[in-house]
Amino acid sequence: MKELIQKLVAIAGPSGYEGRVREFIKTEVQPFATSIEVDVLGNLIVTKGKKSANGQRIMIAAHMDEIGVIATHIDKKGFVRFSNMGSLYPRNCMSAHVAFLNGSRGVINGDSLEDASKLHSLDQLFIDVGATSHADCPVKVGDVGVFERPVIDLGKRIVSKALDDRIGCALLIETIKQIKETPNELVFVFTTQEEVATRGATSAAYRVDPDLGLAVDVTRTGDIPTGKMEVSLGKGPAIKVKDSGMIADPRVVKWMTDTAKKADLPYQMEILEGGTTDARVIQISRAGVPSGCLSIPTRYIHSPAEMIDLDDVENSLSLLLHLLRNPVDIK
Repeated sequence: MKELIQKLVAIAGPSGYEGRVREFIKTEVQPFATSIEVDVLGNLIVTKGKKSANGQRIMIAAHMDEIGVIATHIDKKGFVRFSNMGSLYPRNCMSAHVAFLNGSRGVINGDSLEDASKLHSLDQLFIDVGATSHADCPVKVGDVGVFERPVIDLGKRIVSKALDDRIGCALLIETIKQIKETPNELVFVFTTQEEVATRGATSAAYRVDPDLGLAVDVTRTGDIPTGKMEVSLGKGPAIKVKDSGMIADPRVVKWMTDTAKKADLPYQMEILEGGTTDARVIQISRAGVPSGCLSIPTRYIHSPAEMIDLDDVENSLSLLLHLLRNPVDIK
C-alpha cells in the first residue's frame, strides 16, 4: 500500500477543499463499487453489497481533509498572517513549508520574542512568500494552504504530512477493492471537514442511517520519551475504548477484539485523552448508532511529519476485512 499512501498524502486537501482528494479516490474505487454518490457537503459515499437477512448496513468513515492555514491579513511588506483550518499547534509550525492552493509557496516564521524560551502563539506567526510589498504578494486574504514536505521512506515506517487521515482513506480504498462477498451493505464514506468539528460525517450519517458505525482514523502513541499512552507503533491497530468526544459502544469494542483474536491479529486498546473522530457524530445520529473506531497508531499527529508503521497498516486492513466480510452480532 506504500505507493497508494504516497499518492494520497501528496494531494492538498484542507478542510472544505477536499475536491482533488475526492476525485482521486473516486477514480480508484469506481470499478469496485455498487454505487457512488457525492453529497452536498462533498462527502464521497461508496456502497458495496446488499444487506441480507442476517446482515447490517455498516457505515465506515475516513476523512479526506487535512489541517491547513487560511490567510487573514497581508501586511505592507507582503508577509501573510494566517489562522488555522483544524487544530494547528504553533510549536509544529515554525520553519514549516506551506503550499497554497493557488500555487504560491512560503515558509512559516514568527515575531521576535523578548523571552526566547517562550513558544509563539498562532497570532505571532507569519508566512513569508518572498514578497516585498502588499502589492506583489501572490497570496490574498481567504487563500488556503497546507504543509508541504516530501515523504520520508524509512522502510517499515513512513513520515509525511496528512497521514491523518489519508491512511484511513487508503485502508478504505483497499477494503473496497479486496472485499468480494459480504452479507452486509457496506457504505464507505470518505468524509469532509472532520478537522473542523466532524461536519461532513454529521450530515452523511443522517443520510446513510446505518445500523452500525465505524470510523477509521489515526491515534496518538505513547512510545516516545515521556509518553503516557498505551499505544505504540508496530504493535497492531488500536481499538478505541474512549476519546474526548465519545465512549465507544462496548458491544462494538467486543466485536472488534473478538474478531482480532479469532483472526490471530495483534491489536491494542486505545484511550485517547485529547481528540475525537467521525465516530462521535455517527454514534449520536438520528436515534443513535452503535459505533466504534479502528485507529492507526501515529506519532507526531497534526504536524508536517507524522509517522506510521506499515505493519500496523497491513494488520488494520486484515482486521477491517475480517470485520466486514462476516455477519455482525453485537446484541
